[in-house]
Amino acid sequence: MSHQTGIKANEKLKKFFAKCHNGKIRLFKVTIENEELTLAAQIESKGTWEDDFRKNINKLLENDQPTYVMCRLDGKSDTGGYRWLLLSWSPDDSPVRQKMLYASTKATLRQEFGGGHIAREAHASALDELDSVTKEKSPGPLTTEEEMAKETRVPITMDTSGACLNSLHMPLVEEAKSGLEKFGSKMVNYLRFSIDLDEERILLDLCEKIEAKELALKVPENSAKYHLFRFQYEYENESKQALVFVYSMPGYSCPIKERMLYSSSKAPLIESIESTLGAKIDKKMEVDSGKEVSEDCLIEALHPPEPEVAKKFDKPKGPPNRGAKRITKSVRHERAFFIPSAVARTVEVYLIIGRLILDTHQTKLGQVYIKIEL
Repeated sequence: MSHQTGIKANEKLKKFFAKCHNGKIRLFKVTIENEELTLAAQIESKGTWEDDFRKNINKLLENDQPTYVMCRLDGKSDTGGYRWLLLSWSPDDSPVRQKMLYASTKATLRQEFGGGHIAREAHASALDELDSVTKEKSPGPLTTEEEMAKETRVPITMDTSGACLNSLHMPLVEEAKSGLEKFGSKMVNYLRFSIDLDEERILLDLCEKIEAKELALKVPENSAKYHLFRFQYEYENESKQALVFVYSMPGYSCPIKERMLYSSSKAPLIESIESTLGAKIDKKMEVDSGKEVSEDCLIEALHPPEPEVAKKFDKPKGPPNRGAKRITKSVRHERAFFIPSAVARTVEVYLIIGRLILDTHQTKLGQVYIKIEL
């Protein structure tokens, strides 16, 4: 996802950022708690940054939990401030949603701390990778998509409208697969899916046969869901049928982790549904509430009205008694003169190009009479 998570540093961390540049703090740990960037630990400097890093880094890391660690380097920048190293710790055993959350919030941490103070960045997912942090120079900062792919270790797909993380493939439980088979055989016309946030898999909530007017009642107000509906309706005196996929997300009342997982898992789920059914979904919708999936809303989404053609401006009529239109005629200026016949052809050529010849004839005296329009 190209957008940020909305997580910000809490007040305690902001105050710590203001005083940690005095040269006493060597390392500090930042975690995400209650949807806030929080200061979890701090260690003062005793030796070189390499020695302090090696002695203390293991104390700040957990085997199944991502985190950020900031380490103050010994050198200073051209502006006189200390330079810092930002380490992103994302162990392989940590949940995918945690990896995504930390990868998406990294840019916010960098901005809150002050990107100009961060001279190096490093990423590690195993303890044996930490040795290289003090030996090798880190490459330049990665893009958001590269950070996502590296820290979550899931494939990414690129959208033509902008880089974003679209794919987080979660397995469907057997009950969900069975529900798709019933849907394909037309035993039911409605399925509702949800994500098991702990097990990171897609569950089947409902498998029913419903009327179109009941669909709005299936959209919860406090949690995200996926809906698959076979919509049968009348349009322009014809019976029609359409496969409609609805992703319902009730605004910001859902936790950030839930919003991220549902948004990232939508595209792979659609691919699985189309592959299982052997049919394309006719309409994909994202809604905030059940009001947006009424029968009229579905028909309008499937058959959007054509845009109105702008009417041509009609010149207003003049007053009825203004009289007949006057025709004006330009005044024509003429000139006549005589030239010797020996040069008449040359002069005629010029006159034909440059002026309109009104009259020309040769006189008895061997001259050419020419009348032109000026």
